[in-house]
Amino acid sequence: MAITIERDDTRLIDVPRGLANVVAAETRIGDVRGAEGFFHYRGVSGVDLAAQARFEDAWRLVALGALPRDAQEAGAFRERIGESRVLPPAVVAGLKASLQPGAVLDPMATLRTGLALLFASDGRVPLYDEPPAAREDDAIRLAAAAPALIAAAYRLAHGLTPLTPDPTRDPISDYLRMLTGAEPDTRLVTALATYLTAAIDHGFNASTFAARVIASTGADLASCVSGALGALAGPLHGGAPARTLEMLDEIAAPERAEEWVRERVARGDRIMGFGHAVYRTEDPRSRLLRDVARRLRAEGLAGERVDLAVTVEQTVLRVLDELKPGRTLRTNVELYAAVVMEACGIPRELFTPTFASARLIGWGAHACEQAQEGKIFRPSSRYVGEPAS
Repeated sequence: MAITIERDDTRLIDVPRGLANVVAAETRIGDVRGAEGFFHYRGVSGVDLAAQARFEDAWRLVALGALPRDAQEAGAFRERIGESRVLPPAVVAGLKASLQPGAVLDPMATLRTGLALLFASDGRVPLYDEPPAAREDDAIRLAAAAPALIAAAYRLAHGLTPLTPDPTRDPISDYLRMLTGAEPDTRLVTALATYLTAAIDHGFNASTFAARVIASTGADLASCVSGALGALAGPLHGGAPARTLEMLDEIAAPERAEEWVRERVARGDRIMGFGHAVYRTEDPRSRLLRDVARRLRAEGLAGERVDLAVTVEQTVLRVLDELKPGRTLRTNVELYAAVVMEACGIPRELFTPTFASARLIGWGAHACEQAQEGKIFRPSSRYVGEPAS
């Protein structure tokens, strides 16, 4: 039962560490039902949308509130996001100035910088000063431009010329084209679209909550998503996929999986790619991406990394059931997300930014929803330090 506290009530309410299971806001955007292993966007199964690689449709659903009713609406939305993908020359120049060949690329910091430059170039204003339609446009602009910023920054850092976005293309194939400089295989486009569709929104995770906290102040949307990107950069949140590849690199061969896993479990080490804050079943996104990875392997588009990931997954689950009975650690999305992104030709340092390019859609929707609420987040703390003198 919800507890309502009046504005002038000064009582403190203790909540679980990490705000676990605390309802901080109401949302119409989506939900994660951890006990069932199910998530949805505005009532539509996220797994179903992802399995059909309906990235643009899911984007429209989360951003505008409804799936396209027909091909005309779908085409109009593709045109809208295509136009929003184009970067002003001043933004590309700003990236170039900070990313000379040979410079060490921090992709997440560069993405934050690029989005701030974009908003400054566009002359956008705080959410507090905008009507809902303008906020919606802000959200689409940021999410559409992010892949172009990621690809441009990566190419500049490696001494390559950024490729101009093509507004007539679908966003996934255009991202791979801008990143690699080659026409992508349609099967890889579908694989990446499957992953990114499943990544658009996922409840009140740390980065989404960060975006909503900043939005509650009335700040501009670029500031909201910059805060979310900062939260996502943490190894315990969005930084995990790259670390799962490091784990697979260390194991190296299927026959080494048993020894490696037992050593880590015995030491109490965290094993990347396993466990989730909400799911008490297998992460449905993991199951989906396992199938994608196996399909790419069967089609010759992914190598032995897939076989190794499957062996490691089976070994980890078996050893955990043996040594940690009763624990509910199951595979999460990061293990096979890493394998799929690697097969698509995405460098591992871009795994988290690539994920962020999809999650920006969810962050934008949440920030707009929170701005409409008009209530600033202002929790309290309990002081436990030295007494004041």
